[in-house]
Amino acid sequence: MTSQKVPERAELAARACAEAGLTDFGDPWMFEHLDALIPLLNSEAELSPSGVGVASGMITRALVNRLRFIDLLKRHPEIDDEQVHVAAVVVGLPRTGSTMLHRILASSPGMTGVRWYECQNYVPFPGEARGQPEPRREAARQILDYMLKTIPDLMSIHPMDIDQPDEELIVLGQLFSSTMIEGTYHVPGFAQWLTTHDRERPYHDLKRILKALQWQDPSRASKQWVLKTPGHLMGLDGIDRVFPEAVVVMTHRDPVETMPSYCSMEYSLYRMVSDTITKEQVAAYCIPRWQQLLDMFIDARGRLGDKRFVDVNYRELTKRPIEVGSEVLRRAGVTVTPEIRAGMEQWIEANRREDRAPHRYTLQDFGLTEAELQARFANYRARFINQGS
Repeated sequence: MTSQKVPERAELAARACAEAGLTDFGDPWMFEHLDALIPLLNSEAELSPSGVGVASGMITRALVNRLRFIDLLKRHPEIDDEQVHVAAVVVGLPRTGSTMLHRILASSPGMTGVRWYECQNYVPFPGEARGQPEPRREAARQILDYMLKTIPDLMSIHPMDIDQPDEELIVLGQLFSSTMIEGTYHVPGFAQWLTTHDRERPYHDLKRILKALQWQDPSRASKQWVLKTPGHLMGLDGIDRVFPEAVVVMTHRDPVETMPSYCSMEYSLYRMVSDTITKEQVAAYCIPRWQQLLDMFIDARGRLGDKRFVDVNYRELTKRPIEVGSEVLRRAGVTVTPEIRAGMEQWIEANRREDRAPHRYTLQDFGLTEAELQARFANYRARFINQGS
């Protein structure tokens, strides 16, 4: 672990203010999150020298986006008049087909989702004309090129395109309030801190950000949003209160099959910022963490009621994606027209899995056994896997 440290919040905030030429962060509620995160980046994450730079840069960019967002709201108060309707929130675990389902739904006529380039910078750059986001699209291309250079098999793990719908965990991560942080840096202590703190406030800010994105692109005004990230499992009560109109869609696949793949993805991501993190460390953290999130899902489901949820079986999704997608939309109150079905078919045809190399991994790579995973996820498997979905 390097002797270099991620600077304190005050220094990083000053850097952001200098870069943005702004000083108003609005309600600084997320500073409490940042103050919890920075010490753990320095004590737990085993950051390399370049990792310290990546973490410091991530925080500074997030604060710059916050400054620009508050400035945008002050200059255009009409943004808060936008009416946002979220039809569905996809919350399935990684490797369960949740990305595929999200993009099928969000790319359908009449629907929309947060695009990958918007996740990186959800506020127009200075001088960027409304509805002309090419500067942010170019910045996103550069970020994605760097990621692909660093992790050559990334497209096999999680295919990305700057214009495709992607996870708003990146946006919430810029509020230091999502599993993006623990997915990028090995900070178990922060993951637990975040789990026990307010899970509603970040969604109020996310809703305002969706309003801003809708205002930036007037063609979205009549469309319904589809959100997605497994990290929403940590905030289902917040989802319920802030987006009461949305159905919650859970994609189900046996964790015995998915967790080794997820560990492989996390190891690749952690190695971008650490030279010393081992595969065994990754598994020792990720397996109990997702067990915890699944237990939280089951508990929240008991509070909110089964009618609020739509269950999607992974194998059914891969065999009959149009039928499954249509059923989800119907459950969300959307009339499935021939145009919507054609839009889903068009997305599937343009994004066939066979065009990408397979993602290769084994249980043994991470010191895992099938029996251990079966025991860890026994409660979830008994309810949603072994008995069907």
